[in-house]
Amino acid sequence: MTQAHETPTNADAAQDADEITYVNRKMAFICSKGNLDMAYPALIMAHSALNAGVHVDIFFTFWGLDLINKRTMDRLKFTVQGNTAMHIPALEKYYPGLGDMHFSPSLGILPGMTKLSTWYLKNELQKNEIPPVRDMIEQIAQLGADLWACKLSADMMKLTPRHLHKSVRGIVDAGTFIELSEGAQIIFI
Repeated sequence: MTQAHETPTNADAAQDADEITYVNRKMAFICSKGNLDMAYPALIMAHSALNAGVHVDIFFTFWGLDLINKRTMDRLKFTVQGNTAMHIPALEKYYPGLGDMHFSPSLGILPGMTKLSTWYLKNELQKNEIPPVRDMIEQIAQLGADLWACKLSADMMKLTPRHLHKSVRGIVDAGTFIELSEGAQIIFI
């Protein structure tokens, strides 16, 4: 007869997390997308990892450079197009089931949809006390993350260090980042 395993409650998980200590653990995030909704997964996970004592490197490549580009980091957009999982839970209060309904990506071609969806996401992030991208970048850097820009992508986009947020340690090629992140758990976003 097998024993059933109990799922820990949030309180149990929090207590266990307080008892965990990390020694020489590393995580490396590769940010390749410049959309608002794709900025936060790496930034939030990096913040959590740093708070747990894990060393974090973040490599921004291709459109991911928009997250650290001073000209674009405060103007990231969230688009309905290409997001097949798009739904708005807040609509549930107006009509049962509407909050679970997935919106067609083709709605993104309507004028104003990108502006509306960006406003909605920023509003929801603010309600949940999640800071803007620029503030998250600064917090992560203050906690000790090493932020790197991809040389090939920076060259293609004509970006130099003066275009990048002050927390970026440098512009490096992929080979250098591979060396820097040796032994790290790699998470590609």
